[in-house]
Amino acid sequence: MFHLPFVLDEMTLEDIPAIMSIERRVFTSMWTSGIYRRELTANPWSHYRVLRSRQATLPPILAYGGVWQMDKSAHIPTIATHPEYQGKGLGGFLLLHLLLLGESLGCTEATLEVRASNLPAQKLYRRYGFEVVGIRYRYYNDNGEDALIMTRATLVQEEIEAELAQLRPKLQQHWQAALQKHPPIME
Repeated sequence: MFHLPFVLDEMTLEDIPAIMSIERRVFTSMWTSGIYRRELTANPWSHYRVLRSRQATLPPILAYGGVWQMDKSAHIPTIATHPEYQGKGLGGFLLLHLLLLGESLGCTEATLEVRASNLPAQKLYRRYGFEVVGIRYRYYNDNGEDALIMTRATLVQEEIEAELAQLRPKLQQHWQAALQKHPPIME
């Protein structure tokens, strides 16, 4: 059986340098390392996860994201995939795990904001049940771009697990083929 070259894990303070490296490359309006430190140490309603590489030939962190427990809503304040590994199923895999995490915290819906111009992210969110429910005008401070407010109206563990079960074979097939082309360097 093929094992994925990454594992879902809790974000730690030691992950912040790798996260900041990704953050600088994928966001024009990025969080600071101090924000991540506060989120991990001082916000009791925040929960962050990473996709941690198990291969020396891959970056240490392939994707990361978080959930804020806001009453019955799981708000996703940030989610990102390493730019060299976007479009390979990691975002969907992490998003579904964040939804499961929100559901386990007692949340019944999920929300997030996404740039109006970020069509690939919107497509991903729609694939996993999010719909546009509003607009935050001039939300992004770097260029005044609007944010779309997207919501997934229900979080049901069995439904999310079924979505993960559909995604897993595609992930395994992709990563097995990719690693056969470029096998990991053995230490």
